Amino acid sequence: MCGRYAITLPPETYRDFFGYPEQPNFPPRYNVAPTQPVPIVLEDRGERHFMLVRWGFLPSWVKDPKDFPLVINARGETLETKPTFKAALKRRRCIFLADGFYEWRREGKEKTPFLIRPRSRKPMPMAGLWETYMSPDGAEIDTAAIVTTDANGTLSAVHDRMPVILSEDDIAAWLDVRDERADVMRLVRPCPDDWLDLVPVSSRVNKVENDDPGLMEPLARPEPAPVKEKKPKVKKPLSSDEDEQGSLF
Repeated sequence: MCGRYAITLPPETYRDFFGYPEQPNFPPRYNVAPTQPVPIVLEDRGERHFMLVRWGFLPSWVKDPKDFPLVINARGETLETKPTFKAALKRRRCIFLADGFYEWRREGKEKTPFLIRPRSRKPMPMAGLWETYMSPDGAEIDTAAIVTTDANGTLSAVHDRMPVILSEDDIAAWLDVRDERADVMRLVRPCPDDWLDLVPVSSRVNKVENDDPGLMEPLARPEPAPVKEKKPKVKKPLSSDEDEQGSLF
Protein backbone atom coordinates (compact mmCIF):
# COMPACT_ATOMS: atom_id res chain seq x y z
CA MET A 1 0.00 0.00 0.00
CA CYS A 2 1.09 3.61 0.33
CA GLY A 3 0.46 5.46 3.59
CA ARG A 4 3.19 8.14 3.54
CA TYR A 5 5.12 9.80 0.74
CA ALA A 6 7.31 12.78 -0.14
CA ILE A 7 7.06 15.79 -2.47
CA THR A 8 10.51 17.39 -2.41
CA LEU A 9 11.39 18.44 -5.95
CA PRO A 10 10.93 22.12 -6.92
CA PRO A 11 7.42 23.11 -8.10
CA GLU A 12 8.75 24.05 -11.55
CA THR A 13 10.16 20.55 -11.96
CA TYR A 14 6.68 19.05 -11.55
CA ARG A 15 5.15 21.72 -13.79
CA ASP A 16 7.61 21.00 -16.59
CA PHE A 17 7.27 17.23 -16.14
CA PHE A 18 3.46 17.12 -16.28
CA GLY A 19 2.82 20.15 -18.47
CA TYR A 20 0.06 21.98 -16.57
CA PRO A 21 -0.31 25.79 -16.97
CA GLU A 22 -0.80 26.67 -13.29
CA GLN A 23 2.24 27.98 -11.42
CA PRO A 24 1.78 26.78 -7.84
CA ASN A 25 4.46 27.53 -5.29
CA PHE A 26 4.64 24.92 -2.55
CA PRO A 27 7.33 23.95 -0.03
CA PRO A 28 9.00 20.53 0.06
CA ARG A 29 7.15 17.97 2.15
CA TYR A 30 9.03 14.98 3.50
CA ASN A 31 6.24 13.13 5.31
CA VAL A 32 2.87 13.53 3.58
CA ALA A 33 0.13 11.77 5.54
CA PRO A 34 -3.55 10.80 5.00
CA THR A 35 -6.23 13.53 5.27
CA GLN A 36 -3.71 16.26 4.41
CA PRO A 37 -4.14 18.50 1.33
CA VAL A 38 -2.09 17.02 -1.51
CA PRO A 39 -1.40 18.09 -5.11
CA ILE A 40 -2.58 16.07 -8.09
CA VAL A 41 -2.62 16.57 -11.85
CA LEU A 42 -5.75 15.79 -13.86
CA GLU A 43 -6.98 16.36 -17.38
CA ASP A 44 -10.08 18.31 -18.43
CA ARG A 45 -11.12 18.40 -22.10
CA GLY A 46 -7.60 17.54 -23.20
CA GLU A 47 -5.81 20.05 -20.95
CA ARG A 48 -3.85 19.15 -17.83
CA HIS A 49 -4.38 21.00 -14.57
CA PHE A 50 -2.91 21.16 -11.07
CA MET A 51 -5.35 20.76 -8.18
CA LEU A 52 -5.23 20.37 -4.40
CA VAL A 53 -7.35 17.60 -2.88
CA ARG A 54 -7.81 15.86 0.45
CA TRP A 55 -5.94 12.53 0.59
CA GLY A 56 -8.81 10.18 1.45
CA PHE A 57 -11.30 9.27 -1.28
CA LEU A 58 -14.99 9.98 -0.67
CA PRO A 59 -17.56 8.88 -3.30
CA SER A 60 -20.30 11.33 -4.22
CA TRP A 61 -23.06 8.94 -3.12
CA VAL A 62 -21.96 8.71 0.54
CA LYS A 63 -24.66 10.02 2.89
CA ASP A 64 -22.62 10.42 6.08
CA PRO A 65 -18.81 10.66 5.71
CA LYS A 66 -18.35 9.76 9.37
CA ASP A 67 -19.65 6.27 8.64
CA PHE A 68 -17.45 5.73 5.57
CA PRO A 69 -13.90 4.29 5.61
CA LEU A 70 -10.87 6.47 5.02
CA VAL A 71 -9.88 5.26 1.57
CA ILE A 72 -6.29 6.37 0.95
CA ASN A 73 -5.53 3.45 -1.38
CA ALA A 74 -7.64 1.88 -4.12
CA ARG A 75 -6.76 -1.73 -4.86
CA GLY A 76 -6.23 -2.06 -8.60
CA GLU A 77 -7.98 -5.43 -8.65
CA THR A 78 -11.23 -3.82 -7.45
CA LEU A 79 -11.41 -0.67 -9.59
CA GLU A 80 -13.82 -2.12 -12.16
CA THR A 81 -16.11 -3.84 -9.66
CA LYS A 82 -16.36 -1.75 -6.49
CA PRO A 83 -19.07 0.95 -6.55
CA THR A 84 -16.64 3.21 -4.70
CA PHE A 85 -14.28 3.36 -7.69
CA LYS A 86 -16.17 2.41 -10.87
CA ALA A 87 -17.25 5.91 -11.92
CA ALA A 88 -13.94 7.55 -11.02
CA LEU A 89 -12.00 4.94 -12.99
CA LYS A 90 -13.87 5.98 -16.12
CA ARG A 91 -14.11 9.75 -15.63
CA ARG A 92 -11.81 11.01 -12.85
CA ARG A 93 -8.32 9.57 -13.07
CA CYS A 94 -5.42 11.61 -11.76
CA ILE A 95 -1.75 11.43 -10.81
CA PHE A 96 -0.32 12.23 -7.39
CA LEU A 97 2.73 14.50 -7.40
CA ALA A 98 5.49 12.63 -5.58
CA ASP A 99 9.16 11.73 -5.77
CA GLY A 100 9.34 9.03 -3.11
CA PHE A 101 7.22 7.00 -0.69
CA TYR A 102 7.73 5.11 2.54
CA GLU A 103 6.89 1.53 3.36
CA TRP A 104 7.28 -0.49 6.54
CA ARG A 105 8.50 -4.06 6.92
CA ARG A 106 6.67 -5.70 9.81
CA GLU A 107 8.42 -8.39 11.81
CA GLY A 108 6.64 -9.55 14.93
CA LYS A 109 6.09 -6.55 17.17
CA GLU A 110 8.47 -4.29 15.24
CA LYS A 111 8.21 -2.32 12.01
CA THR A 112 11.11 -0.93 9.99
CA PRO A 113 10.70 2.06 7.62
CA PHE A 114 12.16 2.19 4.12
CA LEU A 115 12.24 4.96 1.53
CA ILE A 116 11.51 4.06 -2.08
CA ARG A 117 12.55 6.50 -4.82
CA PRO A 118 13.05 6.45 -8.59
CA ARG A 119 16.66 5.83 -9.51
CA SER A 120 16.28 8.67 -12.00
CA ARG A 121 15.36 11.06 -9.15
CA LYS A 122 12.63 12.45 -11.40
CA PRO A 123 8.98 12.84 -10.35
CA MET A 124 7.31 9.51 -9.58
CA PRO A 125 3.85 9.52 -11.24
CA MET A 126 1.56 7.60 -8.87
CA ALA A 127 -1.79 6.72 -10.44
CA GLY A 128 -4.85 7.93 -8.57
CA LEU A 129 -8.60 8.49 -8.64
CA TRP A 130 -10.36 11.66 -7.51
CA GLU A 131 -13.90 12.65 -6.66
CA THR A 132 -15.81 15.75 -5.57
CA TYR A 133 -18.11 15.15 -2.60
CA MET A 134 -20.97 17.50 -1.78
CA SER A 135 -22.34 17.40 1.75
CA PRO A 136 -26.06 17.88 2.51
CA ASP A 137 -25.38 21.53 3.39
CA GLY A 138 -23.85 22.15 -0.04
CA ALA A 139 -20.17 22.21 0.99
CA GLU A 140 -17.79 20.56 -1.49
CA ILE A 141 -14.54 18.72 -0.92
CA ASP A 142 -12.21 17.27 -3.57
CA THR A 143 -10.72 13.95 -2.49
CA ALA A 144 -8.40 11.33 -3.99
CA ALA A 145 -6.81 7.91 -3.43
CA ILE A 146 -3.65 6.25 -4.72
CA VAL A 147 -4.12 3.14 -6.87
CA THR A 148 -2.15 0.12 -5.64
CA THR A 149 -1.05 -3.17 -7.13
CA ASP A 150 1.10 -6.18 -6.24
CA ALA A 151 4.65 -5.37 -5.17
CA ASN A 152 7.43 -5.79 -7.68
CA GLY A 153 10.64 -7.66 -6.86
CA THR A 154 12.26 -4.62 -5.25
CA LEU A 155 9.34 -3.98 -2.88
CA SER A 156 8.48 -7.59 -2.14
CA ALA A 157 11.18 -7.81 0.53
CA VAL A 158 9.33 -5.14 2.49
CA HIS A 159 5.61 -5.33 1.61
CA ASP A 160 3.27 -7.18 -0.73
CA ARG A 161 1.66 -4.03 -2.19
CA MET A 162 2.89 -0.85 -3.89
CA PRO A 163 1.52 2.22 -5.69
CA VAL A 164 0.93 2.01 -9.43
CA ILE A 165 3.86 4.02 -10.80
CA LEU A 166 3.34 5.08 -14.40
CA SER A 167 5.99 5.42 -17.08
CA GLU A 168 6.31 8.81 -18.75
CA ASP A 169 4.84 7.25 -21.91
CA ASP A 170 1.73 6.04 -20.03
CA ILE A 171 0.88 9.32 -18.29
CA ALA A 172 -1.20 10.61 -21.20
CA ALA A 173 -3.28 7.42 -21.45
CA TRP A 174 -4.05 7.40 -17.71
CA LEU A 175 -5.10 11.07 -17.61
CA ASP A 176 -7.17 11.04 -20.82
CA VAL A 177 -10.77 10.37 -19.71
CA ARG A 178 -12.53 11.42 -22.92
CA ASP A 179 -13.12 7.82 -23.99
CA GLU A 180 -14.77 5.86 -21.17
CA ARG A 181 -14.17 2.62 -23.07
CA ALA A 182 -10.37 3.03 -23.10
CA ASP A 183 -8.48 0.09 -21.61
CA VAL A 184 -6.54 1.73 -18.79
CA MET A 185 -6.45 -1.38 -16.61
CA ARG A 186 -3.44 -2.51 -18.63
CA LEU A 187 -1.54 0.28 -16.82
CA VAL A 188 -2.45 -1.05 -13.36
CA ARG A 189 0.60 -3.21 -12.78
CA PRO A 190 3.89 -3.22 -10.84
CA CYS A 191 6.62 -1.07 -12.34
CA PRO A 192 9.92 -2.72 -13.39
CA ASP A 193 12.27 -3.62 -10.54
CA ASP A 194 15.11 -1.47 -11.83
CA TRP A 195 13.08 1.76 -11.67
CA LEU A 196 13.39 2.07 -7.90
CA ASP A 197 15.87 2.32 -5.04
CA LEU A 198 14.97 1.06 -1.58
CA VAL A 199 16.91 2.19 1.51
CA PRO A 200 16.29 2.03 5.27
CA VAL A 201 15.52 5.35 6.94
CA SER A 202 14.99 6.69 10.43
CA SER A 203 11.99 5.56 12.47
CA ARG A 204 11.33 9.27 13.04
CA VAL A 205 9.19 9.04 9.89
CA ASN A 206 6.66 7.09 11.96
CA LYS A 207 5.49 10.37 13.52
CA VAL A 208 3.52 12.69 11.23
CA GLU A 209 4.87 15.69 13.18
CA ASN A 210 8.36 15.03 11.79
CA ASP A 211 8.73 16.63 8.37
CA ASP A 212 12.33 17.45 7.46
CA PRO A 213 15.05 16.34 5.00
CA GLY A 214 16.62 14.05 7.60
CA LEU A 215 13.75 11.61 7.16
CA MET A 216 15.05 10.72 3.70
CA GLU A 217 18.67 10.18 4.70
CA PRO A 218 19.67 6.54 4.10
CA LEU A 219 20.83 4.59 7.16
CA ALA A 220 23.69 2.12 7.19
CA ARG A 221 21.36 -0.46 8.73
CA PRO A 222 17.59 -0.75 9.27
CA GLU A 223 16.09 0.93 12.36
CA PRO A 224 13.10 -1.05 13.62
CA ALA A 225 10.67 0.47 16.11
CA PRO A 226 8.02 -1.18 18.29
CA VAL A 227 4.54 -1.45 16.84
CA LYS A 228 2.12 0.34 19.13
CA GLU A 229 -0.77 -1.76 20.30
CA LYS A 230 -4.06 -0.28 19.07
CA LYS A 231 -6.96 -0.10 21.45
CA PRO A 232 -10.18 -1.44 19.92
CA LYS A 233 -12.71 1.23 18.96
CA VAL A 234 -16.40 0.78 18.46
CA LYS A 235 -17.54 0.77 14.83
CA LYS A 236 -14.23 2.10 13.51
CA PRO A 237 -14.34 1.99 9.68
CA LEU A 238 -11.64 0.21 7.72
CA SER A 239 -9.75 1.27 4.65
CA SER A 240 -10.63 -0.44 1.37
CA ASP A 241 -6.99 -1.48 1.14
CA GLU A 242 -4.89 -3.52 3.53
CA ASP A 243 -4.73 -1.69 6.86
CA GLU A 244 -6.95 0.09 9.32
CA GLN A 245 -6.59 3.81 8.67
CA GLY A 246 -9.26 5.68 10.61
CA SER A 247 -11.84 8.26 9.67
CA LEU A 248 -11.57 11.09 7.18
CA PHE A 249 -13.44 13.60 9.38
